[in-house]
Amino acid sequence: MIAVSAESPVDQYRTLAYDTALSTLLAVLVYVVLKVSLDGIRQWRARISVLIVGSGPIGLTAALVAVRSGKVLKLTLLDERYRSALLCRPQQIALDPRSVRFLLDLGVDFDNMEGCWHNEHFFTKIGVFQEYLLSILEQKKQKVDVKVRLGTKFSEEYLRKMSRAEWPRVIIVADGSCGDSCSVLGISSDYIVESCRAYGANATIERLDQRQVPTPEIRAHSLYFDLSAYGIDTVKEPRNSCQPAAKPGFHLKIYGTFRNRYMALACTSEADSKMMHFLRHTANSSIMKNIFHQSFNAYKTDIEPRLSELTLHHMQCSRKLFEIMLSYRRVSAAYIEGDNVAVTVEGEAARVLNFDTGCGVNLGMRGLESLGMFIYRTATALDQNDVFEALSAKIQHSRHVAETFRKSGLASAMFE
Repeated sequence: MIAVSAESPVDQYRTLAYDTALSTLLAVLVYVVLKVSLDGIRQWRARISVLIVGSGPIGLTAALVAVRSGKVLKLTLLDERYRSALLCRPQQIALDPRSVRFLLDLGVDFDNMEGCWHNEHFFTKIGVFQEYLLSILEQKKQKVDVKVRLGTKFSEEYLRKMSRAEWPRVIIVADGSCGDSCSVLGISSDYIVESCRAYGANATIERLDQRQVPTPEIRAHSLYFDLSAYGIDTVKEPRNSCQPAAKPGFHLKIYGTFRNRYMALACTSEADSKMMHFLRHTANSSIMKNIFHQSFNAYKTDIEPRLSELTLHHMQCSRKLFEIMLSYRRVSAAYIEGDNVAVTVEGEAARVLNFDTGCGVNLGMRGLESLGMFIYRTATALDQNDVFEALSAKIQHSRHVAETFRKSGLASAMFE
């Protein structure tokens, strides 16, 4: 008789536990793989509707960012101005190297845009820039439902006429510092105002007999003015060695087209000289006008005419030096819970400088650098918490843009 060995109860229990653990592990792995695959498919297929208010340089660039994000099914662009008013804007904008790289990544071909290059900066007219971006959006209609509605004002009445199915998932407000879209959406209008630790003045010259063509900017540094007639000696005061390195004296920039010339004059607050103190408090408006007059004739291009006493009446300028301030919204992004809409504020509607440097559009471009990721995260959000995280990241980036410019923005725009 042959004895058959049987597993002990302990061995049977171990075998059962092993099989159970293996089955559970396989089930978990299958679940994870399926979930990751389904989430990937859902994120890949996720598409949202976006509404942009404002078709200035920042609004149109935001539209291009949205279209190229791959997460927009429908894009609507609103502006109360008509096409003719947009494309005829003669003001010149200067795109710095960082903005140029940003726009190149969006597919902008500067070789097909009227303008000129100088020191890796691109200079063009606002109307030309807007017309080019509008043409790109027209080409994107094959992939995205793009609707450009010029001559249409964003208002409470406009929102009331929209059905629930037509409400966008994201609203981008880019209607400038004078726009009222934020108030329509119930977003706080509180601004934080901070000093850039500098003083400046602006001047404009309009000469209808000159050409309206893009022109490189002109910069001059370490300027001092003869104010001896007003009892102010032109003394180049030594800088404190503990202060940050910067060129002393005043800094001048001449920019714009030959027909519409602009000038910016600035100095840092560290250089608290008698001259700066006098120009900050003078009540004689002709002093600043004479300074801009002499500065323009000294540093203008050789091919444009000088300003004379007869043509000086074409100039308008600041009466005295003023403190340069940066204002930015306390709330630059919000969530409309009842309508499940995420809102972000861009460009001058979010932050604005009281001093014109000719490079203001670059400050708006900095804010758009995080817009693509914001749209992606909002489109693929599983719940409100994901949307709130996307909004929080957008707010932090907006504050970082403002803080960085307040500390060093004028250095690149004026002092270097």
